[in-house]
Amino acid sequence: MHIAILTFDGYNELDSLIALGILNRVKLPGWRVSLAAPGETVTSMNGVVVHAQASLEEASLADAVIVGSGMRTREIVRDAALLARLRLDPARQLIGAQCSGTLLLAKLGVLDGVPACTDLITKPWVQEAGVEVLQQPFFARGNVATAGGCLASQYLAAWIIARLAGLEAARDALHYVAPVGEKDDYVARAMSHVLPCLPSAPQHPEAALAAL
Repeated sequence: MHIAILTFDGYNELDSLIALGILNRVKLPGWRVSLAAPGETVTSMNGVVVHAQASLEEASLADAVIVGSGMRTREIVRDAALLARLRLDPARQLIGAQCSGTLLLAKLGVLDGVPACTDLITKPWVQEAGVEVLQQPFFARGNVATAGGCLASQYLAAWIIARLAGLEAARDALHYVAPVGEKDDYVARAMSHVLPCLPSAPQHPEAALAAL
């Protein structure tokens, strides 16, 4: 299973890299997590340069995609050539977005009536795009999820793991990264946001893709 994290110039490290770290706690055969970018490298809002591990075209074929946020998202959504390289489809993929990444999903038409979460700065732009913005850190309906606030990236990662590898794998990944002395409370709180948004019968890993 390939999970791609869309990462553009001006990206927020907390969005892309926290999700990358949590998702990589899963050690299943064929499980792959990559930073997908439009070029060979991208530079963060704080000057951190990372090398792309996948292209936008490869992300369009991934089993799950997270759209990270950043300072240049409003420029990105006006770049028709760049958007044309993205072929995201919730009928065959899990798709999530973090903060201003929600604006990109709105512009691509992926939300399609699904209310969404985003950060406070991006909220009016998402509303202008015709999407209802929720005052909460995480929401998912069907195969589309959004999160608002940099540290809400844990919820997106847990949602994807729960959908593709099961609830125990999601809890285990969160437990690993949680602060010492707070692990049980941390996991319980995080899963309290994710569980209501999961299918009533979460799929086993081998059946997850067939259920998309």
